[in-house]
Amino acid sequence: MSELECVAYGVGADEGICLLLKLGRYRVLLDCGLADLSTLLAETTVPPADLVLCSHAHADHARGLLALHQAFPQLPIYASEVTTQLLPLNWSNVNHDADRNVRVIEPSPLCHALPWRTPIEFCDGLSVELYPAGHLPGAAAFLLTYAPLPEDDHPARAYTIFYTGDFFLSNARLVEGLPLEELRGIAPDVLIVEGSYGTARHPHRRQQENQLAERIDRAIVNQQSILLPTPALGLGQELLMLLRSHHYFTGRDLDIWVDSTVAAGCDAYMEILPHLPTAVQNFARHQSLFWDERVRPRVRALTPDQQFHLETHPAIVLADEAADLSQYYGTNPDAWLILQPQQPHLAGEERGERGEEKDEREAGEAGVAKRRNDSYPSPLTPLTETYLLAQHGDGPGTAQLIHNLRPQHVVFIHGSPTYLADLAGLEELHNRYHLHTPSANSLVELPIGETFLHTAAPEASYEGELTELNTIVSITLPDAITADPRWRQLADTGLVEARWQGDELVLRGLPQRELLRPSDRLLDWVDGNSPLRSCCGNCRHYRGQRCWNQLSPLFEFKVAPEGFCPVFEPLQPPED
Repeated sequence: MSELECVAYGVGADEGICLLLKLGRYRVLLDCGLADLSTLLAETTVPPADLVLCSHAHADHARGLLALHQAFPQLPIYASEVTTQLLPLNWSNVNHDADRNVRVIEPSPLCHALPWRTPIEFCDGLSVELYPAGHLPGAAAFLLTYAPLPEDDHPARAYTIFYTGDFFLSNARLVEGLPLEELRGIAPDVLIVEGSYGTARHPHRRQQENQLAERIDRAIVNQQSILLPTPALGLGQELLMLLRSHHYFTGRDLDIWVDSTVAAGCDAYMEILPHLPTAVQNFARHQSLFWDERVRPRVRALTPDQQFHLETHPAIVLADEAADLSQYYGTNPDAWLILQPQQPHLAGEERGERGEEKDEREAGEAGVAKRRNDSYPSPLTPLTETYLLAQHGDGPGTAQLIHNLRPQHVVFIHGSPTYLADLAGLEELHNRYHLHTPSANSLVELPIGETFLHTAAPEASYEGELTELNTIVSITLPDAITADPRWRQLADTGLVEARWQGDELVLRGLPQRELLRPSDRLLDWVDGNSPLRSCCGNCRHYRGQRCWNQLSPLFEFKVAPEGFCPVFEPLQPPED
C-alpha cells in the first residue's frame, strides 16, 4: 500500500463529494455529501476514518454527515465555526419563533468548530489548518500535515495535502474570496481541487451581475414576473443582496418574495452576521439585511395566502430549486420568466440547459413520434433562460491557484468528467504536475518523490477534413466527437457561428435560447413597429405558443412571440 493515497467515494456534485485520505497510520474523511452511505459503511462495526473534515454546508458536501454521526457518534467531525451553524439547514431542525417572527435554526452537536489560520494537532503527527475558501460563508480549505514519528516504520519526511473544497477567488457580495496571497508557494505534496467549470473563462463578477439585473429589468418592463429557483444557502442570499442594492431596483415599487426554504437560509445568515464582510455589516446597521417591507423593493417571506395573489402585478420570487415551480406561475405561464443558474458541475448540465429540452431529447424517436401524433397539447410552462452568477473558480482561476501553490500531485474533483478532462489536458498543467481525475469508488495512489513521470494527457482534440466546393465549405469530423455529452448542446439547433480569433477559426453552436433572442447577425430587422416584423409571433407556423414548422430547429418547442428562426414564413405575404 502507498504511504499516501485517496479513496474517492464521491467526486461529483450529483452523487456528493466524499474522499477518504490515507496518510500513513491515519485516515481522514474529506466531506460526506453522499446520499447513500452503504459503500462508505461497508464495515458497519468500524468507523471509516479517524476524523472527518467538512469544507462547507452545501448538501453535496455535507448531507451524509448526520447519518454518519448516527452510525458512529464518537467519530469526530470538524468544520469552521460558521459551517457548524449553517449545517443544520441540511436537516429538518428549523422551527418558527412566533414572537420574533423568524425561523430558528437549532444547533446540531455533531460538528466541532475550528479556528481560522491556526494549526490544530488532532493526533501525534497529524495537524490541520483552515483557510477561507470563498464560495460560501464559512467555506474552508484545509492544509493537512502528516509528520511520521521517529519510532514509526515509515519514511522520516512529512506530507502536506491541500484540499480546497469549493473555492472562489473573487469577492462576492456576502463572502470574500480565497486569500491566494496567503497560500502562495506552500508547495503541498497533493492538491485536491474542484474543477466545476473546467477550462471555461468567466467575465468579471460585476459584469455577470449587471447582465442578470438587466435581464430581470427588461422582463419587468414587459410586465413579466421573475421566478428564480435557487439553493437555500449561498446563491439565494447573493441574489437578494443584488436585487436590493443594484441601481436597476433600488427605490423601485417592486415586491420580492422568498419561499420558506430560502427564507430559512436568509435567517441563518442573520445569525452569522458578525462573520460576514465589513461592508455587509455596515449595510445591516442601517437597514435589515434581507427583510424589509418599508424600503423599496419590498422583500418578504412568502406564505400560501400571498402566493395566491402573485399574478396581480410583476414580482420576483426566489423559490427552492427542488420545489414544484408550477405552484407559482399557475395557469398563466406567459406572465412569467424562469431564470435558472448555470450549473456545469452537474453532469446533467451538459445535456442541455433547459430541462424541457433535455427531457424531450431523452425521450427518443418513439417518444417524438408519439408527441407528433398526440392530439392533446403539452402543459404550458414559462419561458426558461439561464444566467451566470458564478460561485466557483473558472478555468483561469483554477490554473492560477495551482501555479501559486506548486503541488506535486493535482486531483481534480467536483465537475463533469469532460470538464475535468479538459483541465487535465491543459499543456501548462500536464507538463508540470501529476494530474488525476478519479471516478467514484476509485483509488488514487499518490507516490511522493523527486522524479516527475509524465502520464499520457487525455485526448482533447480531433482531426477532420475541410472541403471547399464553389461557395460551400464543409467540415467533416470523426464520429467519436459525438460521444462527448457536450455535443448535444453544440448541435442543439444544427446552426453554428464562426468567427476568427487571430489565425484560428472558432466554431460554436447556436443554442435555441439565442435564436429566441435574435440580433442583427441573424437577420435584418425591419421596423420594430411593422406588422411584418420577422418574429415567431408573425409566423404562419406559430400556434399555441409553439413552433409547428417541421423544417425549423424550434419545431415543437415552446417559443416566445419575439423569437426567430431561419425558416420564418409571414402570416400574410407582403403587399406589392
